[in-house]
Amino acid sequence: MICFRTAVAPLLPHQLRWMRVLRSLRSSILLSIVLLAGCLILPRLVPESEAQSLQQDAPPRTIRGTVVNSVSQAPIGRALVQSQDGAHAVLTDSQGHFEFELSQTNVEAENNSGFVASPGPVASDFLGNPIFLTARRPGFLDDASDRIEAFPGSDVTIPLIPEALIVGRIISGSEAATGVNVQLYSRLVQDGMPRWIQNNATRTNSNGEFRFAELPRGIYKLSTQEWMDNDPTGFVPGGQLHGCPPIFYPGLTDFATAGTIQLMAGQTAQADITLVRQPYYQVSIPVLNVAENTGVNITVSVQGHRGPGYSLGYDPQKQTIVGQLPSGNYVVEAANFGPVSSSGAMNLAVAGAAAEGPPLALAPNASITVNVTEQFAAKDQLESQTWEVNGKSFEIHGPRRYLNLYVESADDFASQMNAQIRPPTGANDVAMVLENLAPGRYWLRFHANRGYVAAATMGGVDVLREPLIVTRGSNTPIEITMRDDFAEIEVSAPNDAPNSELASGTGAPYRSWRPTAVVYCVPLPDGPGEFTQLGFARTETETKFVSQNIAPGDYRVLAFKTDQPNLPYRDAESMKAYEAKGPVVHLTAGQKATIQLPGISEGEPVQ
Repeated sequence: MICFRTAVAPLLPHQLRWMRVLRSLRSSILLSIVLLAGCLILPRLVPESEAQSLQQDAPPRTIRGTVVNSVSQAPIGRALVQSQDGAHAVLTDSQGHFEFELSQTNVEAENNSGFVASPGPVASDFLGNPIFLTARRPGFLDDASDRIEAFPGSDVTIPLIPEALIVGRIISGSEAATGVNVQLYSRLVQDGMPRWIQNNATRTNSNGEFRFAELPRGIYKLSTQEWMDNDPTGFVPGGQLHGCPPIFYPGLTDFATAGTIQLMAGQTAQADITLVRQPYYQVSIPVLNVAENTGVNITVSVQGHRGPGYSLGYDPQKQTIVGQLPSGNYVVEAANFGPVSSSGAMNLAVAGAAAEGPPLALAPNASITVNVTEQFAAKDQLESQTWEVNGKSFEIHGPRRYLNLYVESADDFASQMNAQIRPPTGANDVAMVLENLAPGRYWLRFHANRGYVAAATMGGVDVLREPLIVTRGSNTPIEITMRDDFAEIEVSAPNDAPNSELASGTGAPYRSWRPTAVVYCVPLPDGPGEFTQLGFARTETETKFVSQNIAPGDYRVLAFKTDQPNLPYRDAESMKAYEAKGPVVHLTAGQKATIQLPGISEGEPVQ
């Protein structure tokens, strides 16, 4: 038998070292694979009760809710729901439901006043602090201030206010009036005073129909503009002009006596108007004393009652007011605005024929001096201010450093413009003068960075409470007294949800930066005082609303759940509705008053 033997050469020492390294690497890799497999299998080995406990301890990451019609409570599908910073957005389903998962929050930092503040945009908060949601949908009002507070893990309801509508048809004779301008006016509150403001305008279609949409609830008036008869088939050169004068719903010729349309949320009002065709006549009024290269504004009022509707033009070549008007009695006003403003007015009667009025002479508008008496107890600690005129800077002296005065018209549709204090002409100009005041009624408005306006009179009239009357050539000064002996007020209200309470579904305490209410001090009609919104500071159990610098006077304290930008605090008649809605407090100089309010109710003021 023959045997074969394979000879193997012995390994060298360096080859033995490499073999040991390879065996070590193979062992490490196998160990890693085993450990990784163990990690992947580990969750399945955790007892079910322990897994549920871990899941409950994790902060919630989902917000869900429903968008509904605030009037009918019906769900709203296809509504866009967004977080305030826009980081999250989702459309509701056919049942008005929405749901989205929050992203990781930024770390929140607490400021010195005890409120939670974020150093940057935050879409969500796993610590239980609220985020704010808004919803939008065509056919419903988009109110950016109507934010819904939501918490991670919560289920919220977002109400949307349905739009109100005003629709109608304009008829001329028995036919539809096409292309008629229709104007809508709403009763709004500006700086505490209700005023009629033009809200919108539209034209009638070929069927004479018009439509105003996306209207909030409120009070409205409706009018047409002049509609001239331009039918070429009936036009005769040099013949009689015809047109339809303005009509105010339901069929009146004067804005002051026009009917109002009271709209509720989601309501549709039908407002049809019938025009009356009348002959129109040429009008011509020469104007004197018009400054060169300046414009002239013309206002036409029926029987002296200001309102929209009629219009006349100005021919600068002939310096003449021109146009057409139907028979009637009118007041025509002209205002020339330039470096030195001027104005004028005249009565015009149109009686079945062309009318040429006497020359209307414009006169310079009034300038009224403001005298300020200072009765300050504290030393002046205001920093010096500078003004620049013709490229030269100088320090401002006198009351103009801290007191800004202006006037605004007290009449709706007035032709006069608002006026402010004339800028200083140089370092030694300390005079305060209200310039370019056309004849009319004005409210005096002011802002003070030092002290408060304790009194303001013009010819013995209290112009803090009554409008100042400006006539042609008025030069009676306004006398103002400034004081700094403020009073102090503190209003306390219990929190509707204590800060230590756990937010629903969050599993963590939160601090809300929002106040439980918005508190106003409204001066009583016949007493001194300045309208003031109080600041707030929230503790664990209550919110304190304070002002350490409030002018002495008699106030009604009103607390609301939300801000009230349309509160008519300057109108005594409108404020009668609030007489039983809040306590009255009398504040004297240097006094500190403390008031305790009950809980804050939704929507209505707290009594």
